[in-house]
Amino acid sequence: MVSLKDLVLGLKDWMRYILSKWYFFVIAVLIGGSIGYYYAKSQEPMYTATTTFVLEAGEGATNTGGQIAGLAALAGVNLGSSGGGIFQGDNLFELYKSRKMIEAALLLPSVSDSSMLIWDRYLMMTDAHKRWKEHQPTLLELDLKKPVPDSLLRSRDSLLQKAVLDINKNYLIVDKLDKKSSLIKIDVNSTDEIFSKEFNEALVAQVNDFYVKTKTKKSLDNIAILQHKADSVRAVMNGNIATNALTIDVTPNLNPTRQAQRLIPTQRSQFSAETNKAMLSQMIQNLELSKMALMKESPLIQKVDEPVFPLLVERPSALKSSIVAAFIVAFLTFVILVVKKWYTEILKN
Repeated sequence: MVSLKDLVLGLKDWMRYILSKWYFFVIAVLIGGSIGYYYAKSQEPMYTATTTFVLEAGEGATNTGGQIAGLAALAGVNLGSSGGGIFQGDNLFELYKSRKMIEAALLLPSVSDSSMLIWDRYLMMTDAHKRWKEHQPTLLELDLKKPVPDSLLRSRDSLLQKAVLDINKNYLIVDKLDKKSSLIKIDVNSTDEIFSKEFNEALVAQVNDFYVKTKTKKSLDNIAILQHKADSVRAVMNGNIATNALTIDVTPNLNPTRQAQRLIPTQRSQFSAETNKAMLSQMIQNLELSKMALMKESPLIQKVDEPVFPLLVERPSALKSSIVAAFIVAFLTFVILVVKKWYTEILKN
């Protein structure tokens, strides 16, 4: 059994041993600090472009929407809800990360240089051309600003897919500003300040435009159908009125005993015109109600913050990196010295 006295003497012996190796710790701190400093200075700065916006979905189908649908049913048009729940919650976040949206943003022209695409800035930032020159020189012929030859279509699609995966993994962050907030935050982090800003703006514009069009597509289609029907009925009604007037014009001095020649066509045209007039009145009412429903269903996307130059830049702190690296190397030195002494004592015994 180990007594307290033996334990204290053992600890003193270990302390004397560790303190006698102080010069190892000095060297370890210097080496670790140098490594941390070099690491911090060798890292490229990261530029962060941030867009925050609030999204208010449309009112959707309410009691008024049900009344409108009932009225529109008279014209054979279904005014059901416009799919308000398609992009609710996490679905909207996944839309920002989708291949279609990211590719569409990459293929937009660069605002700062119209001769380039945002895709070209991505290639410059990732030094893709240098890798292609060494391993795949045929890819140097690929220019997405022009029609791509059939022989390069597969390569183009493959490169775009890899870029989408890379951007989702290393550059793009989509989330709420905080758990309790309804503000949506889009961050693009990269070593190219211009790419961060332009890709952020392009992606937000693409997704928001797609969202609004998809959210209101059904209502827009219904309005187009109602408008077409109303125009058709109006044309038929105008034709009946013209027929009635023409019938009177072609029989100016009609024999009283031949009134049927004028009355029958005239009354038929008048009856048809009155019928179409009533239908047109109902259709116009339905059309205006549908337009009001569309206004209610259209989502509101209001930007709160947009990326502006200069962007927020993040660099590893040389001081913090040096301290952390020095501590790690010093700790490893301590472990090595302890293991060495422990092993030496085992061999003695």
